[in-house]
Amino acid sequence: MQCPCEIRGKGSGWGWTEDPLGRCRTEPVNRTGPSAQEIYVLGFIIGLIVVGLIAGFIARAVVPGDDAMSVGATILLGIVGSFIGGFLADALFRNDADDVGLAPSGIVGSIVGAIIALLIYNAATSRRGITR
Repeated sequence: MQCPCEIRGKGSGWGWTEDPLGRCRTEPVNRTGPSAQEIYVLGFIIGLIVVGLIAGFIARAVVPGDDAMSVGATILLGIVGSFIGGFLADALFRNDADDVGLAPSGIVGSIVGAIIALLIYNAATSRRGITR
């Protein structure tokens, strides 16, 4: 005999079992692995970190001056640069139909954005007039 819970619960993440008295009840089904969306998000985050590291390193090599930054700060510089590059590419090259606003860009846009972010950071934290 087919339980009515099986018919209603297909694909909903819930399974059905019969208790000792033959009554149907639903309970959550245990998943065995991550969903496709979780894998996609994890891949996006890892890609953002790798592109951020590369773009931040190249920006620090191109911009003259001493930029004493940790690896984490370099990654953050590249990630911020990626969003700046994505915003600039959206503002310069897309029309209103393709408008996505603030979005990460590719490696070239990330490098350009990271250079801009590093120049702004250097200008904001400049201590030329202060002597210690």
